[in-house]
Amino acid sequence: MKRYLSIVIIWLGLQLPLPASAEELVMARSLQPFPETMLALQESIRAHGYTVSRVQRVDIGLTGMGYKTDKYRIVFASKLDEIRYLSETAPQLIPYLPPKIAIFAEGSQTVLVTANPKLYAEIAGDAVAPAFFDRWESDLRSIFYDVSKVEE
Repeated sequence: MKRYLSIVIIWLGLQLPLPASAEELVMARSLQPFPETMLALQESIRAHGYTVSRVQRVDIGLTGMGYKTDKYRIVFASKLDEIRYLSETAPQLIPYLPPKIAIFAEGSQTVLVTANPKLYAEIAGDAVAPAFFDRWESDLRSIFYDVSKVEE
């Protein structure tokens, strides 16, 4: 677990060039196995009005580096109109869009982690109202809650 979490934190650190702390990450743990958690994550994303634009496999690169996992993905999710708005209003955010959620297996459980949207607010500065990113954070926490509360 610590090895995978380290990889996720490094990956997120590369995504947002700011110092990392626990408050800058949103995390959740599901007692469900990876496939069920992945399904619950995508369903909750859609239920919150977002679109899953892409699911990227990361495990191929990890196995090439000696890690033993086949259950590690990055889920890209957003609302197209919001991404367009942010791209026009705060172009400095373009490299970080759309928001990403890392999901990986840890034994029979699954871990979800993403950057706290408040980090995006810091990058956007005065170009975007902080309430925009507060809503994103609230939605992400709600999505993670939905996924973590699913019973076996």
